[in-house]
Amino acid sequence: MQPATKLPSLMLLVLMGSELTQVFPANPEESWQVYSSAQDSEGRCVCTVVAPQQTMCSRDARTKQLRQLLEKVQNMTQSIQVLDQRTQRDLQYVVKMEDQLRGLETKFRQVEENHKQNIAKQYKAIKAKMAEIRPLIPVLEEYKADAKLVLQFKEEVQNLTSVLSELQQELGAYDYDDLHSRVTNLEERLRACMQKLACGKLTGISDPITIKTSGSRFGSWMTDPLAPEGDTRVWYMDGYHNNRFVREYRSMADFMTSDNFTSHRLPHPWSGTGQVVYNGSIYFNKFQSNVIIKYDFKTSSISRTQRLDNAGFSNSYHYAWGGHSDIDLMVDEGGLWAVYATNQNAGNVVISKLNPTTLQVIRSWTTNHPKRSAGEAFMICGTLYVTNGYSGGTKVYYAFHTNSSTYEYIDIAFQNKYSHISMLDYNPRDRALYAWNNGHQVLYNVTLFHVIRSEEL
Repeated sequence: MQPATKLPSLMLLVLMGSELTQVFPANPEESWQVYSSAQDSEGRCVCTVVAPQQTMCSRDARTKQLRQLLEKVQNMTQSIQVLDQRTQRDLQYVVKMEDQLRGLETKFRQVEENHKQNIAKQYKAIKAKMAEIRPLIPVLEEYKADAKLVLQFKEEVQNLTSVLSELQQELGAYDYDDLHSRVTNLEERLRACMQKLACGKLTGISDPITIKTSGSRFGSWMTDPLAPEGDTRVWYMDGYHNNRFVREYRSMADFMTSDNFTSHRLPHPWSGTGQVVYNGSIYFNKFQSNVIIKYDFKTSSISRTQRLDNAGFSNSYHYAWGGHSDIDLMVDEGGLWAVYATNQNAGNVVISKLNPTTLQVIRSWTTNHPKRSAGEAFMICGTLYVTNGYSGGTKVYYAFHTNSSTYEYIDIAFQNKYSHISMLDYNPRDRALYAWNNGHQVLYNVTLFHVIRSEEL
């Protein structure tokens, strides 16, 4: 019997003389082991070996590295598409405003040069206001430059995707560290660009737009902010506990005008109304637990579960309206968030940024706002906004800024048309709030104000 020999991993087959025999070790997950040896007809040694199943060949490891990089780039592609759609839409208004500003300047100059002095005096007050507006012109130029930057991101991510796809097909020598560095650098630049272009401080909420009247008093509905272009599916979840059926409508038009839908049965019932659909998966709080589940609609299976340590559940720290709303999952321009409360923070709101792939907590912030006193809450650009109630007269009155770990009391009017809000979530692609208001599915447009610093002019 030959001594055990350690080798890399593969399969398990034995050649004994002229016969092929399969051998099963006592513990095949440790390493390659030689269990017996023999000689063939020409005197060559033939060994019986067993490979562990979990160890990868170097080729497999490189394939996995490339696959992970490619997934990152694909996720960035989706973010860039969303950013590009919004930027191009806003740019139309920017260009129109720029033309108006320049046109007014020209008109005032003609009035001063060609008309009588008394007529020109009538325009002096307006001209003074124009002087206040004039600094906006270089800001608009900066915005157009940023729009070009988005196009540059699109080209770079396409090039990276092409390179990585070719490498997956032909695994030759390559510099993984260099590729990883390029992907990471692009991620950081894209994140900074999105923060600059897409983000701002909430300054206003429009009157409600009623999309549909359906379901019970409580529920949630949403669209996927990272859905590919042309994917306008609507997701609908009636009730706040012990239900596991999610409706999928093909479009907003279908949702508004018909009852045609596809039904998905989740493996576990959900708690509350704090679910989100993000990048093709639904994230929800498992009923009577502080476990978060990521369920992939494409594969109809759970892709990840994660316990949210110390988070209250089963109506321990709900919103003011109750309804098992202990854990509220949210999405904004920066990604996936969880809002909840803990005993350690005396029942006050805790905000956690989550990794959407692993559901691991990236970072948490503790606030001084009691969770049970909040009507509802939503995230925009890394800031948590809280309403002062859920019925009757309502306003957004508290904001916690995660970028500075500071809070402030604000006063933003919010029309509670049907007198009972049980779900309120922001969609960064639509720049709108989705609400479930007493059996009505409602949308609110939001106004975001970006403060231009003097060094940006």
